[in-house]
Amino acid sequence: MGPIQQPNPFKPWADTLRELGVMGLVRESVPVEASALAPPQLVPSLPAESPAPVPLPVPRRALAAAKPPVTRPATVPGYTPPDDPVGNPPADIWASAPDLASLADCTKGCLACPLGPGRFRFVFGEGNPKARLMFIGEGPGKDEDQQGRPFVGKAGELLDKMIGGMGFKRDQVYIANVVKCRPPDNRTPTPQESQTCLGYLKRQIELIDPSVIVTLGATPLKELLGVQVGITKVRGCWQRLDLGRAIPVMPTFHPAYVLRQYTDEVRRAVWSDLKAARAWLEEHP
Repeated sequence: MGPIQQPNPFKPWADTLRELGVMGLVRESVPVEASALAPPQLVPSLPAESPAPVPLPVPRRALAAAKPPVTRPATVPGYTPPDDPVGNPPADIWASAPDLASLADCTKGCLACPLGPGRFRFVFGEGNPKARLMFIGEGPGKDEDQQGRPFVGKAGELLDKMIGGMGFKRDQVYIANVVKCRPPDNRTPTPQESQTCLGYLKRQIELIDPSVIVTLGATPLKELLGVQVGITKVRGCWQRLDLGRAIPVMPTFHPAYVLRQYTDEVRRAVWSDLKAARAWLEEHP
């Protein structure tokens, strides 16, 4: 049998990716023999020195009714959080918020960690409140702090193209960060800052109930999943988050890292991770 021309379903996004300079995220169609049309491997293998991947969790199902008690760790030494319910929202209030709007309303005045007083806007997150696909980054940058929206700077432009390459629009997915306030000089949030804000993120995830989560960079992988191994060793390897049910998590590089480390290897790796997440959604409608 002669060569078969594979269609490229992502060509509409190829032009926009090329304009942004990240064409390497989309591979052009190439003729292949029919015998080579085997299904892709969904879960890449880890390097020998890396820990074994977590078993792939079961497909989406309803959250369990019983939930563990919510606790908030101590804040950074030297900072005294306010004791009022606006500046330091009680856990029993935000942990029982019935929807995202209620959760945003009861947490938007939070000053429970040192990042709060220095922010311009509280960046809660945005997107489809019942999205099947959720992206989680580290924290807001300058543009996000000014606009009150996640991923609106250069890294956000790239994330939009990544989402488009997967066949989605931005308003069809949900985008959030580990911390809701911008760290000074865009530094990595401290473990105390991350853990202080983590309860809000977990409640977001519970309310959205996504089928798949894509984590962007090392911080959500470390703070949300407790994975201490570097992102370069675990990206592309399925993890899982247990919040009443097991949610499959695909770690990949942060868009800002892709823009800094602009190599074919990095771009191919990210695209491989995104295709794996999309494949899971297609196989578990």
